[in-house]
Amino acid sequence: MTIRDSWTEDPRPHELPHYRTLLDGTDWASLGTARGTGESLPTALKGLLSPDPVVRSAAIGVALGEVTHQNTIYQATVPVALYVAAILNHPVIVAGDVVRVAGMPPHRPALVVLLEWLGDTAYDADDECVAIAERYCDEGCPDECCRQIRVFRDVRPAVFSGVRPLLGHDNPDVRDAALVAAIPLAEHPVLTAHRAELVDRARRLLATSTHRRRRYRVLDAMKAWGHDTGGLENADEAEARRLRARRMAERNSWTGGYSEDPPF
Repeated sequence: MTIRDSWTEDPRPHELPHYRTLLDGTDWASLGTARGTGESLPTALKGLLSPDPVVRSAAIGVALGEVTHQNTIYQATVPVALYVAAILNHPVIVAGDVVRVAGMPPHRPALVVLLEWLGDTAYDADDECVAIAERYCDEGCPDECCRQIRVFRDVRPAVFSGVRPLLGHDNPDVRDAALVAAIPLAEHPVLTAHRAELVDRARRLLATSTHRRRRYRVLDAMKAWGHDTGGLENADEAEARRLRARRMAERNSWTGGYSEDPPF
């Protein structure tokens, strides 16, 4: 049985496998990626743990690039995400060496790069995205895309277990990246008890961070979870919220006769 088969048959789907189990037990060549199939992934994933930062940088570009394109969850995305979550505490990753990955901001710790990728992937399978994907599946989109989103959503607790220890990291860049990754994972029903902790950490991020993207994401989560964010937003964020609300109201009241949403 391959790791892929076990995602639906494992009686303990919320446990994070060891990274070597994922690497050796997955039939990578049979899994679809953004560029075909995953034959190159084992070598790239091994390279993530290379002591040579040049090799590690190149490996990150290949491994993440294979499963990152147009907000799509591929067959290989889930085992790659599990592998990344499983190596977050590996000494090579924890060491904090910076990497230079093509197409990404330079001079960032590998740990931050991996956390941000996990967060972006989790947002591509969050409740809002899955509602949109299922709508298009109903309209004739191949069901494979929806199925892979559902597969990723099933393993969110396992990924969360790898991310959570980093929420209290000494480096604020690491702990903020971990928080932003943890938030969409915590939409899973078995993780709702962790939301109070995440909200407390979100308040601290909003009090200390000027990172626009991270601020927007934690603000959106707090609003979705029913928390008042009025006193936590800066002027630009408050204006963006008002503009978004106005556009949503305009779209919801649209009666122009289009079969699709109006192009706002």
